[in-house]
Amino acid sequence: MKDSLKEKLKHISSKPGVYLMKNERGRVIYVGKAGNLKKRISSYFKPIEQLDIKTGVLVKKIHNFETTITATENEALILESTLIKKHRPRYNVILKDDKRYPSIRLDISQPYPTIEVIRKIKKDNALYFGPYASAYAVKQTINIINKAFKLRKCRTGNFMSRKRPCLNYQMGTCLAPCCIDVDVDEYKKIINEVIMLLKGRAPELIRKIKNEMYLASDMQEFEYAAQLRDRAFALERTMEKQVVVSSDLSDRDILAVKGQDEFSVITVLPVRSGYMMGARHYFFKDILVSDSELLFSFIRQYYEKGRFIPSEILLPSTIYDKKILEGWISSLKLKKVHLLTPQRGEKLRLVNMATKNANQALQEKIASKDSEKDLLLRLQKRLRLNRLPKRIECFDNSNISGTSPVAGMVVFENGKPAKRAYRRFKIKTVKGQDDYAYMAEILKRRFTGANAEESLPDILIVDGGKGQLNIAVAVLSALGMKNRFYLFGIAKKDTTRGETKDKIFQPQRSNPVKFGKDEDLLLFLQRIRDEAHRFAITFHRQRRNKKAIHSILDDIQGVGPGRKKLLLKHFGSIKKIRAASVEDIQKLPGINYVTAQKIVKALR
Repeated sequence: MKDSLKEKLKHISSKPGVYLMKNERGRVIYVGKAGNLKKRISSYFKPIEQLDIKTGVLVKKIHNFETTITATENEALILESTLIKKHRPRYNVILKDDKRYPSIRLDISQPYPTIEVIRKIKKDNALYFGPYASAYAVKQTINIINKAFKLRKCRTGNFMSRKRPCLNYQMGTCLAPCCIDVDVDEYKKIINEVIMLLKGRAPELIRKIKNEMYLASDMQEFEYAAQLRDRAFALERTMEKQVVVSSDLSDRDILAVKGQDEFSVITVLPVRSGYMMGARHYFFKDILVSDSELLFSFIRQYYEKGRFIPSEILLPSTIYDKKILEGWISSLKLKKVHLLTPQRGEKLRLVNMATKNANQALQEKIASKDSEKDLLLRLQKRLRLNRLPKRIECFDNSNISGTSPVAGMVVFENGKPAKRAYRRFKIKTVKGQDDYAYMAEILKRRFTGANAEESLPDILIVDGGKGQLNIAVAVLSALGMKNRFYLFGIAKKDTTRGETKDKIFQPQRSNPVKFGKDEDLLLFLQRIRDEAHRFAITFHRQRRNKKAIHSILDDIQGVGPGRKKLLLKHFGSIKKIRAASVEDIQKLPGINYVTAQKIVKALR
């Protein structure tokens, strides 16, 4: 350890606080918290043989550290979370948004809520259920709700403007509150039953519905009793497909953690009313903390996103700073939450089940990684590259007769799409339709100035065959980038010539690359090209649609979306607004005399 760090250790406070570990460049690589800063930081700088492998690797990268003292450990916990979000340290656990997992949203602030499928949970006072293991699981759940309950199906915008009930009402699957006067309290009662179902309390809900059915029958309300019978029957059919894993029918989450090579996985098994709700796996790479710290960081980030918090969370081992974390989660739930490490019985069996699931998911991840690496190694050999093509970029243009021309750049890293690195380009300098000029412009913009300092690709692919490839060679040569990476063009098969496969071209080579038995490599490159094509077309469609709904009102200073909507709603059309006087327009709420003058002048 450096003498400067030894000297710094002598002066560290023993109070609670947060510490930031920095590398030789001064970049924060790890943020941690401690009840006793001196004791915690000193534990990193023991003799290397006394440290575990992960901590040893982290300590070798530490060249400096900073500390911030807090009044309590809870304050340290909050500050640690803030600093992790700010610095995004390389070796902290950072749980990404669950965009890959769908959830169900129910906005109970509305008088007639409906269920929505979303992929990002927000803090907006709505109820969220999930995330679900797959889109299929969500579809099944929504099908159950649609069969058993008659919630409205239309979106909020359509709901406000609809003039007559839709087909769902005629089919008997919607109460049509958009057009028919539905009792709000009666609708709220149905919503509460849907919430019970989504919380996994289906057995309790079935008993409740059956009791209401018997009561309706006794009151000789046979039509209503038949509806309740059908609802209970649909729910019972669903319950038959679910597996009871807990005899006490409680709500709990079971967590397990496994690590191997550079990967770690945390598996969450949600159990609601004793029924297993599926398994979700969260993968982390190059994590240099213990399993205890990994679980601590995961739990804090997982439950702060607005998810349902059960009363019990079962863990495979004793967790780091358990009491602090229990207090923090309890404050979120406004009710006591227990973090338990079972040693025997049914709860231990559930933890073992989660551990088996975590191990299986980890082995599949490692096998997939090996498969991806094998594909890239074979691609390197087939294309005769001197390095592994870890990063591949592909460009494609999109336009219709030269209107709203755009281009898209997609990036594949280690054989998979890296969507955060995708880029969209509006063509700025080319007038009319000229695909070659479009390609020249976007390549110049990608590899000129600050953009050239971004991660350079190992392979760059242009869609369009030899013509576009020659343009790319000319542009990159002029920029001095020609030999920085490998360049290929991809052309679609020409069926008129009897071609059966797409072609991959290299500069200064007339014949396409032959893939022989490695046809999966060609399919991989085609998949990258197809992704670039999809990305560019989607962007072009968005621009075209935006242009189609553009109004002359959008160009008037002082007229935003709100005033535009107000004007069109009041007058009905641009033609009628044009015919209106300044005084007529000024009468509308939120529009003063000056703005009304601008509107009249612009339209006339």
